[in-house]
Amino acid sequence: MVKAVQEKLERKKAFKMVWDYVIITVFSLTYAAGISLFLDPNNLAPGGVSGISIMLSRITPIPTGTWILVINVPILVLGLWKFGVKFLISTIYCTIVSSAFVNMFSTFAPLTADKLLAAAAGGTIMAISMGMILKAGATTGGVDIIVKVLRLKYRHLKTGNLYLIMDAVVVALSGIMFRNLETALYAAVAIFVSSVVMDTVLYGKDGAKMIYIISDHPKQITERLLADLDIGVTALQGEGAYSGKEKKVLMCVMRKPLAPKAQQIVKEEDSEAFMIVSDATEIFGEGYKSYFSERL
Repeated sequence: MVKAVQEKLERKKAFKMVWDYVIITVFSLTYAAGISLFLDPNNLAPGGVSGISIMLSRITPIPTGTWILVINVPILVLGLWKFGVKFLISTIYCTIVSSAFVNMFSTFAPLTADKLLAAAAGGTIMAISMGMILKAGATTGGVDIIVKVLRLKYRHLKTGNLYLIMDAVVVALSGIMFRNLETALYAAVAIFVSSVVMDTVLYGKDGAKMIYIISDHPKQITERLLADLDIGVTALQGEGAYSGKEKKVLMCVMRKPLAPKAQQIVKEEDSEAFMIVSDATEIFGEGYKSYFSERL
């Protein structure tokens, strides 16, 4: 009986892995289409490795997709060194496949020459694709890995700030390289659209998330949440109904973009931690809405 249950679980796990790679492949294709059919032909460098690759393709005979792969190689090696093969295997696959698709789509004619439309459409397609890839347990590599590595050494730096700085530098460089401030501003529009759409794909329309964390390492998790995300954490006293052991239950509420970062922190500090993540539709208090002003 136990063996049958284990076999069923193994089959389910294998099916999920295959399905995840189907999702990664399909949305690597759409991600590449967003770059090659909208952003790249209109000189829009939407931050990160893809933005740098678009600029480098203008001053060398090497196409954008190849540059994406070349730049990602040392980044992936760094990631393998810091996080191991298991953590990055799906990301390596996604990077290789999406780079190939970018080069494939670059042989097609662009779908629009209108920079605003290209920024909106390209940013939206990229965001939906990256959101679905993230849900399947992979990333498109590049900046995601760099930020994770930097955060290992410089824990006082905020994740969101690191992404913002890197994207801002790439957009500024694109304005200088293409000698066109308007092009840089349209690239910024693509980044903004991408950010908003990805939030919707990953978290829906909820205003915030509430997370309960039960862990044997509450102190380390609390310190990371306070330092890295600058959010409030409340420690509740709990007791296991079966074991009778006392445990601290951490409760925290945060705006939705911070939720996956909080979950990653918990995973890094205690991979065995128990988490409950739920939607918080209305929050009153410091940093959110005033209860009294809302009722006036």
